[in-house]
Amino acid sequence: MAGTLVETAMPGIAAKPALAPEDRVVARRAAKTRLTLCLGLALLTVALYSGVRSNGFVNYDDDRYILTNNHVRAGLKWTTVVWAFRSVEEANWHPLTWLAHALDCQLFGVNPAGHHGMNLALHMANALLLFLLLERATGARWKSLTVAVLFAAHPLNVESVAWAAERKNVLAMLFFLLSLWAYGWYARRPSVKRYGVVALAFAMALMAKPVAITLPFVLLLADYWPLRRVKSSGDAAVNGDPGRCGEQGLAAVRLLWEKVPLLALAVGSGMVTMAAQKAGGAVNTAAAAAPLLRLENAVVCYVRYVEKVIWPARLAVLYPYPHALPGWQVCASLAFLVGVTGAVLYWRDRRYLLAGWFWYLATMAPMIGIVQVGNQAMADRYAYLPCVGLLVMAVWGAWEAAETLGSEKSGHVWRMALAGTMGCSVIALAAVTRMQVVYWHDDFTLWSHALAVTEGNYVAENNLGAILGKEGRVEEAVAHFRNAAALEPGDPGSQLNLGIYAQDHSDLRQAIARYETVVQLATDERIRGSAFAHLGQIYYAQGDYARAQKNYELAAQLHRAYPVEMGLIAEKMGEPKQAVVYFAQAVAAEPNDVGFLLLAQALKKTGDEADAQRAYERAASVSKDIRRAQQMADKLGAQ
Repeated sequence: MAGTLVETAMPGIAAKPALAPEDRVVARRAAKTRLTLCLGLALLTVALYSGVRSNGFVNYDDDRYILTNNHVRAGLKWTTVVWAFRSVEEANWHPLTWLAHALDCQLFGVNPAGHHGMNLALHMANALLLFLLLERATGARWKSLTVAVLFAAHPLNVESVAWAAERKNVLAMLFFLLSLWAYGWYARRPSVKRYGVVALAFAMALMAKPVAITLPFVLLLADYWPLRRVKSSGDAAVNGDPGRCGEQGLAAVRLLWEKVPLLALAVGSGMVTMAAQKAGGAVNTAAAAAPLLRLENAVVCYVRYVEKVIWPARLAVLYPYPHALPGWQVCASLAFLVGVTGAVLYWRDRRYLLAGWFWYLATMAPMIGIVQVGNQAMADRYAYLPCVGLLVMAVWGAWEAAETLGSEKSGHVWRMALAGTMGCSVIALAAVTRMQVVYWHDDFTLWSHALAVTEGNYVAENNLGAILGKEGRVEEAVAHFRNAAALEPGDPGSQLNLGIYAQDHSDLRQAIARYETVVQLATDERIRGSAFAHLGQIYYAQGDYARAQKNYELAAQLHRAYPVEMGLIAEKMGEPKQAVVYFAQAVAAEPNDVGFLLLAQALKKTGDEADAQRAYERAASVSKDIRRAQQMADKLGAQ
């Protein structure tokens, strides 16, 4: 039975007979043409995204993934590898992504040009692989090239390429496409070895980003089109022959069983991902409490993504989650989805329509928000893989329409119109893409643009305020923090920033109230840890050392330790030996002159003059200005 299925496959799947000499010449010409097209596609991608190398890092996960992540910044070391496979930081288990970032740091340090260049290289590889994969499976070179060009040039994909922290997206798609390539190789001559290559590529995709979890279903779609490993009920070979129908049913069951090991990998990845997201506080608890709203938002966003693929305007780094959605919008979106699904089932003889539409629906499902992760309603990066299905539908459908009209006298006009339309579309998409890359140049540009093209975007307000605060424009910053808090009173980020502002302006009552609100609201451990640390700072200044100690301990449990602060508290509480322990931890983590001087002072209080002297000597050896360092140490001790 397997042999029969393979013989009926499309050009990329059928076993290839030995070529005659004249056919070899044709094959060589085809290979040269393919190579030329690949070079053109690569050059187009690089030209469109060349601006990313002049972009910097942004204050949206780039710090957590690269700048402040000591494991990643250490480069590719064995300890980094062990950490990457054990870590569920950032509410994900994606060891391959961590190792990719570590490799960048090994090669480029924290120079953003290198990190962005690697993202661009992966996007280019994805476009090339998409072209070669479609051409190999369908034999339709120009259709495949058109899909790949549209994918490479589409501005909806800029976020995945221009955002350094989104390495996981382009990396996962690379291995997802490699899995499909390996599956085509397996389908030509099934074997355990070839299946193992498919499973390995799939595992790599899952270790880059769990979005690849839908691969088993996508492989079933590939069996239907373009590989044609099964026939539909309407195929001539099956119609009128009950025996063939039964045989076809058995073949479909075999293909389902064939995916079971891959499905097991997907289920395992899904369980690990859910556990990591819950542990990391990534699941939006407010959205989780509103299941109907999540369902409505999923329906609406399925249609909004289609809209943005067709007309990519007002693209933003974040689209705020709605508090409610108009009933008419939900009903219209549901009608659209049901209508398109019904249409592709009705025209199932055009297999590319059904395969493309269900590719889109399936690959978007993990990100559509049934389980809401984060505070966005949708995100451009989520369309990176799903948009391929829509592009296949559009290109194959337009091509078929032109070929149908081409049978008439005016056929050449329609074919020229199609070519012109495709060319104009690529030019328009390329222009928007070039502009969209610029918006990722720096924090201020990114979040200013987000505020300009979205409404009620409290995240953009808060992040723009943080940028202004770093630049010393405090009053402008606090205006944005207040806007964020007004838009979303339950936003812990803006509450934390308003607390810091109140603390800096000696309004300690308001500051404490803000921090306590953050502790109650925040699921992000870093934000909660920061709130506890600021509470500890206030209580220390007020002389309430017991409460200060408790809050710093809570901060250490959530995010990071504060050994200097804990050492100072221990001294104030008459525990110099415990202070020695904390100051020793501080200088072990970050050797500096002030830390060694604090350690020396604590050692002296315990009567350990010899070790105190060694600490003084160490402070002098690492200090550029020991007198100034001593003044700072004395000031800290006197507070």
